[in-house]
Amino acid sequence: MKRTNSSARWINEHVNDFYVKQAKKEGYRSRAAYKLLEIDQKDRLFKPGMVVVDLGATPGGWSAVAKQKVGAQGQVFALDILPMAPLAGVEFVQGDFNDEAVVEKLTQHVGKVDIVISDIAPNITGIATVDQARAFQLNEQALAFATDVLKPGGTFLVKVFQGSGFEAFLKTMRESFTKVQSRKPKSSRDRSQEVYILGIGFRR
Repeated sequence: MKRTNSSARWINEHVNDFYVKQAKKEGYRSRAAYKLLEIDQKDRLFKPGMVVVDLGATPGGWSAVAKQKVGAQGQVFALDILPMAPLAGVEFVQGDFNDEAVVEKLTQHVGKVDIVISDIAPNITGIATVDQARAFQLNEQALAFATDVLKPGGTFLVKVFQGSGFEAFLKTMRESFTKVQSRKPKSSRDRSQEVYILGIGFRR
């Protein structure tokens, strides 16, 4: 199949991207690791000994950062419907986080968790309204998961795409967390509509 101009541009941009090169140099599995590192530097998300759940974790960029931050006494659980290569100190669960059996398995193993992180994006169709709706459906599902498993006072960090549904999702977040803020890391491409919503101080 002939490569389109847009895909050729993306490949060229990706190959020459500073964060892609830096990820290879420093051993991270994706450039997304730097987004989490930037947010953590500003908001101090992680503390040694924390229990973390990473939703949609494959290939493992965020899980690796989380494990570095929580240390040997902390626990990181990575969930994804796709397989993920083993990552030292990270327990991987392959399955859908919307599956009650997956949630039950997790909570039976660790009880409540300190922080849920989610860098999930839907499979893109190219139809803006469809993609936006799918993205916020995932966000809402991730939030529902977080409210099931977080300890009181816990933290939830999720990627969202600005557009229809954004303000409604913020309102829903504010119902569950004492403090809700948006973050746009420098490592997030300027042309991307993605931002990260941080909920701090989970309240039931």
